[in-house]
Amino acid sequence: MKAIILLGTLKKEGLSNTEVLSEFLAGYFQEQDIDCTIVKLVDHNILAGTYSDMGESDDWPDVLKQVLAADIIVFATPIWWNNQSSEIQRVIERLDEIHDEILEGKKSKLEGKVGGIVITGDSDGAQHIIANISNFYNAVGIALPPYASLSVLWEKQAKGQKPSREELLQKYKKDYGSTAETMVKQMLRYLPKASS
Repeated sequence: MKAIILLGTLKKEGLSNTEVLSEFLAGYFQEQDIDCTIVKLVDHNILAGTYSDMGESDDWPDVLKQVLAADIIVFATPIWWNNQSSEIQRVIERLDEIHDEILEGKKSKLEGKVGGIVITGDSDGAQHIIANISNFYNAVGIALPPYASLSVLWEKQAKGQKPSREELLQKYKKDYGSTAETMVKQMLRYLPKASS
């Protein structure tokens, strides 16, 4: 069984709150013997557009193969101006071709997959992002179970703050360990294979 976390941090270098939280969640997948891959989107040349393949210099087709091979898909994003990051928005745009196929009456390539949402920030905005991503998941056939989101809103994640990796992990383990465990169990529970 495979899970993929599409990491929407905007940081190419340095400590990313969202990356640490994604690694934290990946540990809970591994406890359930789920192979979990984190794809740091900003490290790939994902072109702007709404098609699955935009040409030779486009890294999206390789990322898309990993998405289609996964049973569980997690969008992980920081909050920027009350919204998901531009990296996650680009993923939504690049998956639009699958939505077009659904509108043509074809079966979604994402049907039967289960989704999750990871959000970091220092103030509110999580509910708006969860609504946006939930709407998208619904439109392309990804099931979002109850309790399948993990949002950490903490002042030490504000822009300019520099918590250490250890400080972040300590916070996540102390306050969000049971939430992460529930999230993974819910996603497993709602997989078609798990219920059949």
